[in-house]
This record gives sequence, C-alpha cells and structure tokens, in this order.
Amino acid sequence: MLLTPRSRPHPRPARRTKAALLASAVSLCLLAAAAPAEPLGVGDRLFPYLGNPGYDVASYDLSFTYPGTNDKPLQAVTTINAWTTADLERINLDFAHGTVQSVQVDGHPATFSSAGEDLVVTPDRPLHEDSWTRITVKHTSNPVAAKDQDGGWVRTSDGLAMANQADAAHLVFPSNDHPSDKAMFTFRITAPNDYTVVANGVPAGVEKVDGSTTWTYRTQHPMATELAQVSIGRSAVVRRTGPDGLPIRDVVPSADRKALEPWLAKTPDQIAWMEGKVGRYPFETYGVLMAQASTGFELETQTLSLFEKHVFSEPAYPKWYIESIMVHELSHQWFGDSVSPRSWSDVWLNEGHATWYEALYAQEKANKPMEERMKAAYGSSDRWREAGGPPAQPKAPAPGQKISIFRPNIYDGAALVLYALRQEIGQPAFERLERMWVQEHRDSTASTADFVHLASTVAGRDLTGFFKGWLYGEKTPPMPGHPDWKPTASPKSAKGPRRK
Repeated sequence: MLLTPRSRPHPRPARRTKAALLASAVSLCLLAAAAPAEPLGVGDRLFPYLGNPGYDVASYDLSFTYPGTNDKPLQAVTTINAWTTADLERINLDFAHGTVQSVQVDGHPATFSSAGEDLVVTPDRPLHEDSWTRITVKHTSNPVAAKDQDGGWVRTSDGLAMANQADAAHLVFPSNDHPSDKAMFTFRITAPNDYTVVANGVPAGVEKVDGSTTWTYRTQHPMATELAQVSIGRSAVVRRTGPDGLPIRDVVPSADRKALEPWLAKTPDQIAWMEGKVGRYPFETYGVLMAQASTGFELETQTLSLFEKHVFSEPAYPKWYIESIMVHELSHQWFGDSVSPRSWSDVWLNEGHATWYEALYAQEKANKPMEERMKAAYGSSDRWREAGGPPAQPKAPAPGQKISIFRPNIYDGAALVLYALRQEIGQPAFERLERMWVQEHRDSTASTADFVHLASTVAGRDLTGFFKGWLYGEKTPPMPGHPDWKPTASPKSAKGPRRK
C-alpha cells in the first residue's frame, strides 16, 4: 500500500524484531550537531556498516527514469516512510553509487553528506522517538559498476535488471539496506515506449505521455531491500495461472519467447509440488525473469526470480538439473523471502532449505537419490567448514567480493544439517517443522535461534546440543543413522550455474 501524507493520522504498524542487532548500535543514534558525519550499522557480524539504527522503514516509493541506454545514470527519487525508534539529530541511509541532488525530511530541505557508504541526512529540526517521518531523496542511480563494487543494477543486452544480494541495494537507491528491516515497496519506472518494465509485486497502472511510459508496481507483502527487482528491456510478459488461481507472469526476451515456453510451462507444477511440501505459496504472484546477462548466479528476487537466459539453452546442463535449479529459486520464496534472515549469519536458513528442496525435487522427479548427494556433502563438509566457516557462522566475505559469503558451507553444507536433523527427529516431525517454520514467521524475519527453538518444540526435547555441533562446530559431527560416513580425501569440483 501507499502510505498517506504525514499530515494525516497513521496507525502504527507492528514493529519488526530487530532488538538483537540494534542493541549495540542505538546508543550511536543521537549525534552531536557539530560532530563529523560517520557511517553506522546495525551490528551485522558479516557486514558491520550495513543497515542503520534509529528508525524502522514502513515503505519505499522508488521512481526511476530510464534514458534509453544502460550506460548512463537514471534520474531517480526515493521516498522513505519510517517510524523513528530513537531520538535522531541525523539520519543515516545506505547509499553509495549515485549523485544526491537534494534531500527533504517531512517536506523541509535537509542538509546531507557522505560517510563511507552512508548518506548522512541532517533535518532542520531533530526527530523524536516514536515519530512518523518521510525522507525524500532526489538522486541519480548509476548502472555502470564502480571498482570493487558488485551487485546492484545488472546491465543486460537490452536494458537492466537488479541483483542486490547481499549488500548492494544501496548501490541502486538510498535505503536501510539490511534484511532485518522489511518494508512495502512501490515502483514507478519511466522508459521509452518500446521498452517493457516489470517489477516486484503486481501492476498498479500504466501511463503513456508522449514518447515514454510510466509503469507502476506495488508489493502486497513486506520485502527486504536485497530482494528488489526491476526489469527494463525489450521483453515479452508471458502470463498463465498457477495453483488456486495464482497469477504467474514470466519476463523473457521477446525474440526467445517461443523457444523458452517449454521451461516457463513447468512453473505451475513446481509451485504445486512446493505447496505439497510446505504449504501455500506466500505471495501475490510469481514468475521468472530470464535476462540476457552473465551474472554467474541465479537469484530469488521476491515474486520474480532472476535467471541467466543461457542456463536454459546450455546443452551441457541436463534438463533435470535445470528444473531443480528452478525449484531452488522458487523455494526461496518461502525460505529467504517470506521468512527472511534476521542477520546475514542466518543465511544458511535460506540456502540450506533451497538446496534441500532442490535435491528433494531431483530425487522425486529425476531419480537422483538425496542420500548419495548428502553422503558426498558429508565427505566434503570438514573442508567446507575450514574454508568458509561452519554453516551458521560463515567467514566474512573476501575484500571487494561481497557475494563471496555464498560458499558451499551454506549450500550443501547447510542442507546436510537439515538431513542430519531429519535423521535425528524422524521424517514426520521434520516435515511438521518445515510447515510450522514458514507459517509462524511468514512476512517476517527469523534467526538461527528461532529455528533451534521451534525444532526443539516439535521434537519434544532440547536440541541445542545437537545444533551446536552441526551449525557451529569446526568439524562435522557423526551423521545419525550413518556411522560409516567419513570425510573424503579430496573435493569434487561443482559444475553448473551458481544459485543464490
């Protein structure tokens, strides 16, 4: 929804749980007016300066004007509606790759400066705790990547798409760029008439003026900034109906629509398969965006998963494998999108579950035994832990490579934890846990501790000790039911597209 102007009364939304991350940071919120601006963060272990304390975003209204070429900055306006959670003399926003032209706070001009990857805004009067505020930033959004910056806009052969995970939405628009602060989104994108624009959520209007068209989309569920998606291109939008009348819209290059149709047609059955495992699809629509770009990964942007088009035409990839990758990104709509990680150390909950359902789908649909895959993962797990850290305590990203947190330890290494859990508590209890997890935390965020607590409740016994070894141990514990499984001598190199 689009929030009404500040001058009208606002019912206060329920505050999302961020206490664990904000506790160490809120004391920094009230800054002396004469002190120099400095970057802040919510205390994320992997990205210390990501996110900002002192406010809770309710909604973003993002306007972009595409100039008809993907090597020039877009003119943009970002409007943020938020509740303050502390007294603020300054407001830090994450923004690092564009030119800020003006800022207003509650309709009044504000001064601004940069500090690290933060845009530091000083309103004309301090903001008090528990107040409603609107921040409007007029800026450019640069699609050409700067040195040592990955993510944000993806330049395709015919336009643009977005890939903001994990630490890159603020390369596109000013934001509180941390998954602990989910919000509603409205997108307004203006492009020349011969382009098609699609974004997260559902269409909310199309307006043509002279030679350009403005497309509006709105989400109906809160979304983390890293899951935002905007596709601008010479695209076809292919529509069909999924389970229970779910609208499905896929975005593909117009010239490839017919060739890609066999792949697009698989989505309704894949959604039905996932619903049979964990319950009803959590959003208002779904679809895949097949972009003519080389990203090196596929991405679960909310309601519109991003894929490299060549994945579907590469003869080296067997059909069952491509289908399982489609299910990997689809399953993220439950695990990672609807239920988002409280911190980036909780990312194993995203990727472990997506890998689990990817492997389960391959087992049920292509006779690829999960046990064989998990045994191979067990053999490699100690090496993965040494290289990337335990699944729930991943090592920090390599300098200049923020997506390098996406290592095998949080994919098959984390799926191995789920396999061990199923072995430990039994399949019926495990399947109840999966359904309860996505129901209890829908449209919210959750942590590793939340998962351990729910698993213990479902199992009827304290599993803290079990999870301590599997999630945080330097060495992989013995596999329940498989005492013969041992570490192997050398790793096997993985083939195929990288999924996120």
